[in-house]
Amino acid sequence: MIEVNEKIAIEHGLKKDEYKKICDLLKRTPNITELGVFSAMWNEHCSYKSSRRHLKKLHTKGKQVIQGPGENAGVVDIDDNDAIVFKIESHNHPSFIEPYQGAATGVGGIMRDVFTMGARPIANLNSIHFGSPDHEKTRNLLRGVVKGIGGYGNCIGVPTIAGQTCFDESYNGNILVNAMTLGLVNKNKIFYSKAAGVNKPVIYVGSKTGRDGIHGASMASAIFDDKIEEKKPTVQVGDPFTEKLLLEACLELMAGKSIISIQDMGAAGLTSSSIEMASKGDLGIEIDLTKVPCREENMTPYEIMLSESQERMLIVLEEGKEKEAKKIFDKWNLDFAVIGKTTDSKNIELFFKNEKVAEIPIDFLAENAPMYDRKWIKSELPKENSFSKDQFKSLKLGECLNKILQDPNISDKEWIWSQYDHTVMGDTIQRPGGDAGVVRVHGTNKAVAAAVDSSATYCNAHPLTGGKQVVCESWRNMISVGAKPIAITNCLNFGNPEKEKNMGEFVECVEGISEASKYLNYPVVSGNVSFYNETKDKGIKPTPSIGGIGLLANYKKMITMELKNNGNYLFVIGKTEGHLDQSVFARNILSKFEGPPPEVNLFNEKQNGLIILKLINNNLIETCHDVSLGGILTALSKMSIKGNKGINIFPINGLVNKFQYFFGEDQGRYIIEIKPENLENVEKILKNDSIHFDKLGLIEGNEINYGNDLKISIDDIKQGYKKWLSEYMVN
Repeated sequence: MIEVNEKIAIEHGLKKDEYKKICDLLKRTPNITELGVFSAMWNEHCSYKSSRRHLKKLHTKGKQVIQGPGENAGVVDIDDNDAIVFKIESHNHPSFIEPYQGAATGVGGIMRDVFTMGARPIANLNSIHFGSPDHEKTRNLLRGVVKGIGGYGNCIGVPTIAGQTCFDESYNGNILVNAMTLGLVNKNKIFYSKAAGVNKPVIYVGSKTGRDGIHGASMASAIFDDKIEEKKPTVQVGDPFTEKLLLEACLELMAGKSIISIQDMGAAGLTSSSIEMASKGDLGIEIDLTKVPCREENMTPYEIMLSESQERMLIVLEEGKEKEAKKIFDKWNLDFAVIGKTTDSKNIELFFKNEKVAEIPIDFLAENAPMYDRKWIKSELPKENSFSKDQFKSLKLGECLNKILQDPNISDKEWIWSQYDHTVMGDTIQRPGGDAGVVRVHGTNKAVAAAVDSSATYCNAHPLTGGKQVVCESWRNMISVGAKPIAITNCLNFGNPEKEKNMGEFVECVEGISEASKYLNYPVVSGNVSFYNETKDKGIKPTPSIGGIGLLANYKKMITMELKNNGNYLFVIGKTEGHLDQSVFARNILSKFEGPPPEVNLFNEKQNGLIILKLINNNLIETCHDVSLGGILTALSKMSIKGNKGINIFPINGLVNKFQYFFGEDQGRYIIEIKPENLENVEKILKNDSIHFDKLGLIEGNEINYGNDLKISIDDIKQGYKKWLSEYMVN
């Protein structure tokens, strides 16, 4: 037996004062199993000890919200007794250490969060961030992560309908892999993790427990160094075929009335699942670890409690339902074991070979877990750059456009999403590559839109503005496909919170997210915080990922971004001021990396979005695409490429510098396509609602033309846009 002391506690990721607090709470020195339990529950990943007080600021209420933060996933009402269960979560550190298994188990974990609430998964999404393309590890990390996402999602038979891929040198030492899942459930048949009742049987189901993933949760709250390779044993190993069996078995059991509560064994495994269930129910729990199905010999209580072996669930059943439940799991060839019971002791009590090996009050692990009010620094809004006419003199629109379309963060990502099955289940009606993925609610006319967005560049320049912007980008992506935005989930990826600058970035991003979501009535219903994303004291840019969902009452009204018909008109909705600071143009063309992000006007965002929905619902527009990275000309080019149609751009009245107009990244804008016969009606509606718009151009030919300043064929821009990633990955 290992003798516990301060040194051992520190090796478990605990601080000196935290170890002292544990000893004071217990009024004794913990044994090694108890220390392991404390280290798992008190780490950042499980306790949210640096973020909890700030997450309370998030806007989480709404008419359609059934379940907000605090459960395995959020739940929203989509009418007709249907509800969507959804969440996004990080698997950053495991994916950097072992990209295939890290990404694969990230997908598996988030799907379990969804189906543990009684929902059948209907769609997966992802947000993945890698270092500079020139970095020696980037190509292999990208290849491994994409294979892991596809390998797990494709095997379990859930479509991957949308995603986001970004490159930046700040991720050289710490990539981000955020996975999101949507599930469909009858709103009257939702299952929760709160245990209830005394002497209720506690059931272990799924795969056997092994030694993989031990200290996975603690590793997720650690900073990397040169010994990163030594952490590979902390990465979980996934089995999508077993997860499919577990999914079907759980849903079959849920069809009856035997489950009191159910919880995925995710981060910290049996430790977190048992303690969270007991804590929420204000109960105790007793577990006989000898009865836990193990696939390796001589596993210790410490190893059993901290293992993060995948495809496992913990269930509290009604008494007398054990045989009935076992039949189901036997049918699906899964382990089923009664390993304990609920108690009124309000303690977790662990037994092994008829000996009590741990006893800890539940409150010590949950309510009394540390919560820090960390110091943080407020960010100043950077000074605007002044752009002189000389900086634009030698520039040509076509050359600038081609360079921007080949930027790693703009270029086509088909090489990635073509490896994912996005049509399995037969309900995907918009595949990856658009503003949002869309899946039909099977057997109905309803459809759900979903997208994931992040904006590390804007957040790094000014976290408060960046936080607002990324929510608005998600809002616009829902609007652009004709969906009414409903709610969001967030994955907040940041560096070391013990550094005042990093903590300040987190606090202000959260404030920005909250402000925008409240104003837009776009509440946060679930999420995840991932701190300590850094290697050798170099952290990532602040990267909040926002997963948004929206509802189409009639999927036939869905809008896509490709240009439709020659002779139709194009409008820009929203005012263009020509903001170049922090834009792709400023970085790629002018080599300017300073300055503020574009201003976010929430009033305009809301009004412009609502008017687009009005036009869509009245069948007045054919195409819609929001204007984001790269500005108007980049958005137009993508629409042209997808539709294989040219554009004749009109002279713009009151044109600011043409480069500012075409490449500025002002927020709250959309490009829409209008039939000639609807032109008058659309203009009237826009003017009546005081919506700013520009008549942008006419769809015709096979080129993008702007007077004497631009003449470029669709084939030419398509070649540049399509080639970067595919060429990069074959080198």
